[in-house]
Amino acid sequence: MSLNRCVRLFSRLQRHLNTRTSCRVTSGCNLLLRQHQASSVVCCRNVSSNSSNSKPPDTSLFVPVSLKTDTLGDGSVGAELTQPLDKSELLKMLNRFYKRKEMQKLAANQGLDACLFHQTFISFRKYVLETTSLPADLHITLNDICCGAGHTDDIYPYFLRHAKQVFPMLDCMDDLRKISDLRVPANWYPEARAIQRKVIFHAGPTNSGKTYHAIQRYLAAQSAVYCGPLKLLAHEIFEKSNGASVPCDLVTGEDRTFVDPEGRAAGHVACTIEMCSVSTPYEVAVIDEIQMIRDPSRGWAWTRALLGLCAEEIHVCGEPAAVDFIRELMYTTGEEVEVHNYQRLTPFSILNHAVESLDNLRPGDCIVCFSKNDIYSISRQIEARGLECAVIYGSLPPGTKLSQAKKFNDPDDPCKILVATDAIGMGLNLSIKRIIFNSLVKPNMNEKGEKQMETISTSQALQIAGRAGRFSSVFKEGEVTTMHRDDLPILKEILSRSVDPIETAGLHPTAEQIEMFAYHLPDATLSNLVDIFVSLSQVDGMYFVCNIDDFKFLADMIQHIPLNLRSRYVFCTAPINKKQPFVCTSFLKFARQFSRDEPLTFNWVCRHIGWPVAAPKNIKDLVHLEAVHDVLDLYLWLSYRFMDMFPDTASIREIQRELDDVIQTGVRNITRLIRATDPNITDPLQTHGNSLDQAGKSREDTGSTFSTKGRGQRGPGGRIDSSLASRLVRDGLLTPDLLKQLQREWSQSSSRSALLSEQTNKDSKGKKKKK
Repeated sequence: MSLNRCVRLFSRLQRHLNTRTSCRVTSGCNLLLRQHQASSVVCCRNVSSNSSNSKPPDTSLFVPVSLKTDTLGDGSVGAELTQPLDKSELLKMLNRFYKRKEMQKLAANQGLDACLFHQTFISFRKYVLETTSLPADLHITLNDICCGAGHTDDIYPYFLRHAKQVFPMLDCMDDLRKISDLRVPANWYPEARAIQRKVIFHAGPTNSGKTYHAIQRYLAAQSAVYCGPLKLLAHEIFEKSNGASVPCDLVTGEDRTFVDPEGRAAGHVACTIEMCSVSTPYEVAVIDEIQMIRDPSRGWAWTRALLGLCAEEIHVCGEPAAVDFIRELMYTTGEEVEVHNYQRLTPFSILNHAVESLDNLRPGDCIVCFSKNDIYSISRQIEARGLECAVIYGSLPPGTKLSQAKKFNDPDDPCKILVATDAIGMGLNLSIKRIIFNSLVKPNMNEKGEKQMETISTSQALQIAGRAGRFSSVFKEGEVTTMHRDDLPILKEILSRSVDPIETAGLHPTAEQIEMFAYHLPDATLSNLVDIFVSLSQVDGMYFVCNIDDFKFLADMIQHIPLNLRSRYVFCTAPINKKQPFVCTSFLKFARQFSRDEPLTFNWVCRHIGWPVAAPKNIKDLVHLEAVHDVLDLYLWLSYRFMDMFPDTASIREIQRELDDVIQTGVRNITRLIRATDPNITDPLQTHGNSLDQAGKSREDTGSTFSTKGRGQRGPGGRIDSSLASRLVRDGLLTPDLLKQLQREWSQSSSRSALLSEQTNKDSKGKKKKK
């Protein structure tokens, strides 16, 4: 080696040798521990939180960053100064290091728990064994250990340095904890804290006039905002306000309607709660259905509105169960709560008998189901009896819901029966005499985002039952009962309980907070950023972090598409139904087209959805048209966030209105569509025309049965015990199709068993004859 070459090599090594001099442990583990306690180990910044009450992070969410093993680094300096490393000896040395309990303890003090320690070791081992040329200082240290001139513990500083490269969050944990500190959300809204607001709580059950009194103050104000949970409610206030000669604009996720021809903002705004502005000053703000502040998915929107609206008066409407919590929440802002209590304007009673048969329906009845399958089945049975019925469920477009409600409310229309989901609980004024619960079990999402079947809560039951005998309807007294006799005592017990008090309010990470996280963790995916945020977040006992599964679902779906973080975040907050494959596919195509910087034009959208669409011929077609309507809603929602990329809002809105008409026609002919879908569909609630008491038979003989062959459990004589099967279908635990499949499998199994038994008997007889 020439002298000049040696000079260059040593000049390049200078910084590594300096580091090594300060890092090198010369006398084994005891000295290393003393150095650590004296805080003299290089690269050993303590990442544990200074706050004693900080919860440990969920390190299973930390995704290691991949490091390239083919980079040259310092070239072959280490090998030239020492010698090439023996891979087999390296492996033995690294495994000894991994088993050292002292090293694991040191790593734990730096934020590397057992999970991260193991992941870091796997990455470090791969890096050391596969990298073509290691950094000179690491190469020399490893060579010294192999030659007996060093201790295995000397690897630790380089191991820790590698850990912070593959897990960059270790080096900024304190900053991440500060960003995700959600303990004082009231301080997020300085404009609201700069004024002294008056909070009035209008507390009462459904149909008590609480919202009416709040809206009267809303109409009398010089400027006001109404924040509701549904587009239908916002639209109702929009029409009521303008009908009272109070100019009012409408703002929802998919719509902006200005009453001023030139587009100037009116003094009054009716909006969905997610769309309310926390920077615009108002005289009055109305927040409807405040009990939804505890909703696992949307509760954050009520928290934001309550804490952030800049209004002199905040009128809050909701259940009495929320009064104490809202009062406590307002203590944190220094604002007192004035409570106005209301009683129900018209009474409703719980009947002492169940309906039991669709033959016992009366005008003004509403059958409440918790699944579409029940909606389809029951509506067909009703029309098979010569009665007309209206149908309302959640995925129908708002225009179709209003059309069906108008048909049911019209005294001159022959339609006197309504079949609906709990979507009728809010947003629709319906003339209902009797609420009939077809089931008391509903699929719900828990706080972990898991779907589970559970009995409806008292709050949900009261919200639905309260639709009977509304003050403005032709029925001055409401009635509530169940379809099935066994459910009636359960319903009475549910309604007799007091509503569970509200104890927590929802929060959600903002785009700004996620952007700050991304600054520290530039290689993390959006889904992983949100996971780490929630894991590190600190909330006090009054709050919880809302479920983010839908957000993560969309984030993972478009992770491979090149988008900047803010655009990606906005796309992932789009309100779409992830159960609809066509909607998800459209969302993906929208994001891909957006990433190419190509505007999504009207013609492009029409090609994608197959416009113009044909009238539905069966239920499958109707469900697809509902999905197409959701896709157009998605376009409109995105158009107000990215106006230049979604330019044809007016044209899309026009075809959406046409599509709404097509869907309305399909819903009016829903019985024909059901028949076209499955001509052999059975009646899960078919019962005898006479009552059970008149028949004088037991429930087993005359109870609800399936009229098809082979369903349910078979009795001794081959009869079908359908009580279990009908209940499973009714409760949404089985679908008719799945029941048919189970029947076929049971029949095949029975046939095989019979053949096997017959063959066994023949074999037995043959053996006896031989004897």
